Amino acid sequence: MSNNEHRRPLIGCNGRGAQRSGLDRPVGLEELPIREQFRLVAESGVFDYFDRLPLRSNLDDYLAAMREFDLPVHTGSWFYRLGADDALLRDNLAICKEVGAACHNIMTFTHHADGHRLGDEEIVAHYLDVYDAGMKLGVAPAFELHVNMWTEEFLRVEEIADAVQRRGVPFNFTLDYSHVNFKIGNPEELERSGVRAQVESGALVLDPFERHSLCERWLDRDIVVWAQLRSAAPNQPLNLWWKDEEGAFGRGIQYPFVKPAPGQWHSAWSAYLLEPSKEAIRKVLRHHVRNPASPLKYLTTEMINLPDYGLNARYDLFEQNVAAARFIRSAWDEAVALDAAGML
Repeated sequence: MSNNEHRRPLIGCNGRGAQRSGLDRPVGLEELPIREQFRLVAESGVFDYFDRLPLRSNLDDYLAAMREFDLPVHTGSWFYRLGADDALLRDNLAICKEVGAACHNIMTFTHHADGHRLGDEEIVAHYLDVYDAGMKLGVAPAFELHVNMWTEEFLRVEEIADAVQRRGVPFNFTLDYSHVNFKIGNPEELERSGVRAQVESGALVLDPFERHSLCERWLDRDIVVWAQLRSAAPNQPLNLWWKDEEGAFGRGIQYPFVKPAPGQWHSAWSAYLLEPSKEAIRKVLRHHVRNPASPLKYLTTEMINLPDYGLNARYDLFEQNVAAARFIRSAWDEAVALDAAGML
C-alpha cells in the first residue's frame, strides 16, 4: 500500500443523513433508531465510520451499535453560545472521549448569550480554552465554517487562525464549502458574510474553480483537519418546502447530489450546478495528496434533514449521502493517480 493510500482521510456519514425517504415519506426531523442508522451506514459499504455526537441519554445505544456493526465514531459536532453553553461543551468533550471520537467539531454562534457580538480576542480565548480542555482528553477541537456562526464572516477565519498560531497552538478548521458556494451570485447572502464589495470588485474570489479562491487560501494554510461534502449550488433555490413561523423559507444550503425524480424536489435540477461542490472536494484531496504537511484526517458527507437543508424533500436522503461518498472515493483515486503521474 502506498503512502498516499495510508493517508486517505476517513470517510464518515453524518447521522442526520441516515434515513430513507421518498415520495410517500418526506425527509423528516424524526429519526430512525440509532441501531438502524448504524446498520444503514455499515451495510452501504462506502463509509469508514459514523459521524454523530451521542447525547448522554443514548450513549449506550451508540456503544452497542458500534460493537454490533463494527463501525466506530471518530467525529461529532455540536453548536454553542458562549455564556450559556460552557458546561455543555465540556460535557460533550467528555462524551467524545467516552465514545472514542478523536475530533469534536464546534460551531459557535456570532453573539454571546448577553447579546454582544463576539470580538476576535474572545474567539481566540474560546479556542485556546477548548483546545486545552479537549487535548487533555485526547479530543482535538475543530472550528467549523458555518452559517449563523462567527465563521459566516469569512474573512475572520484567517484573522483568528493567525492569532491562535501566534500563540504556538495549531488552528484546526472544518471546511464545509457549501456555506460559501450557496452564496455565490447572491448579493443578500454575500452581505451577510460582509464580503459583497470585495467579491464584486474581484478582490475576493469564492468560486473554487478559480485561482486564489477562498477555498485555496484556507487549504494553503494547512489548517483543514476535517472537510465536509454537502452539495450546494451557487445562488440555489431556497427550501420551498419549509417555512418558519414568520413565513420565511429555509435558506437553501443543500442541492440534490443525485438527480431527483419528478416530484422529489421543489425546483429544476441541473448536474452542472453540482460542480462547485465537487471541485471544492477535489481541491481538498489534491492538496492533501501533494502536501505532507496537510493535517486532513476526516471527510464526511453532510446531506442532512434540517430546515435550511433537506427537510420535507421527497428524494432518498441516505442515497444522496452514499452517492457523495462514492464521489469522494473516486476523487481520491483520481488525485492519487494525478500525483503519481506528476500532474499535481
